[in-house]
Amino acid sequence: MAKKIAVFASGNGSNFQVIAEAFPVAFVFSDHRDAYVLKRAQVLDVKAYAFELKEFANKAAYEQAIVELLEQHQIDLVCLAGYMKIVGPTLLAAYEGRMINIHPAYLPDFPGAHGIEDAWEAGVDQSGVTVHWVDSGVDTGQIIAQVRVPRLADDTIESFEARIHEAEYQLYPKVIKDLL
Repeated sequence: MAKKIAVFASGNGSNFQVIAEAFPVAFVFSDHRDAYVLKRAQVLDVKAYAFELKEFANKAAYEQAIVELLEQHQIDLVCLAGYMKIVGPTLLAAYEGRMINIHPAYLPDFPGAHGIEDAWEAGVDQSGVTVHWVDSGVDTGQIIAQVRVPRLADDTIESFEARIHEAEYQLYPKVIKDLL
């Protein structure tokens, strides 16, 4: 039986789109009701759900609602793709070992929300992309796969960022395929 995947995204959803074009996605979840990823899901005819932390009494209740959604759809693998919330203990307890994340830097260098900008400002001659298991830390889970992206002499931050995103679009589907 085919494994069922869900994708979590907070914003634009370009990685979601790459995944959805390569694999059947049971649903996409966003923590922002106005995220562009929801429009992408509609165009790709993928179920989409969105609710925000502020709509719940606390983070545990918010995450319990996500767990119920995952269980309702019998999800085997959760793929974080620009999901900008730190996964808390409620969601982690239910899905640790079945949740992966893509990060736009060569971990352990430049974890957190601004991996590309942090690498750029540090003046590194290369950065990269990492896919890792999600744990209780911020981008600290066991690394599954990585690829390096050089910083070219004529790069602007925009061209560097574009090449990092292109590397993401190549690496993430490959890792998902291997895991499935």
